[in-house]
Amino acid sequence: MIRWMIVIFLALMFIGWLTPLLNKLGFGKLPGDLRFRLFGRDWYVPLTTTILLSLVASLISQLV
Repeated sequence: MIRWMIVIFLALMFIGWLTPLLNKLGFGKLPGDLRFRLFGRDWYVPLTTTILLSLVASLISQLV
């Protein structure tokens, strides 16, 4: 179980590191990505970006 926690932690760190790069490439600004303000905070729900990156990851895993 500790291995999975380490893998998840490393994956989240990697995604956090790639977020500015993905924003420069246009991810996070796609039509299905939701941004709204609620209770004085900005909330961001990247639905389309998540689906698109999941499809890319799935294609890469099928090729390898």
